Amino acid sequence: MGLGAGSDLEGKYRIALALYAVLAVLVWFTIGEGKVEVFHRLIEVRWVPIFILATFAFRTVMAMQADRIRRGK
Repeated sequence: MGLGAGSDLEGKYRIALALYAVLAVLVWFTIGEGKVEVFHRLIEVRWVPIFILATFAFRTVMAMQADRIRRGK
């Protein structure tokens, strides 16, 4: 890793989180108002991909935090 590797990773991290947010907004306004049963509860269909995107965003945040700890920041 070079000297700029940490700042390069920070930039990619911010871009990734911004893209997750953009995708979530697109999902919210694109997917219709239908309902689906999940664990014996009716939820709107649009919440399923939002949950998946939130899971990916959470994993990205956790990976970044782990990298920061490894680098000693």
